[in-house]
Amino acid sequence: MRWIRIAIFLVFLGLVLVFAIQNTQPLTVHFLNASVTAPVALLALAIYVLGMVSGWSVVAYLKESIRSLSRRRS
Repeated sequence: MRWIRIAIFLVFLGLVLVFAIQNTQPLTVHFLNASVTAPVALLALAIYVLGMVSGWSVVAYLKESIRSLSRRRS
């Protein structure tokens, strides 16, 4: 099972590397009055990291809410 996970991870890493190599053209993103110009791969990575952080914080908030409710009931 461990080798399967390692193989899947290496395939995913390879696909990410191919994506980064093929998408080096600059892209400009506008938000309110700010704009950022960076390679597509770098912007995709930044969006992925922001999604991970926001998802982690939502899960942590929900876990804490459930713990708080269970403490009140007991």
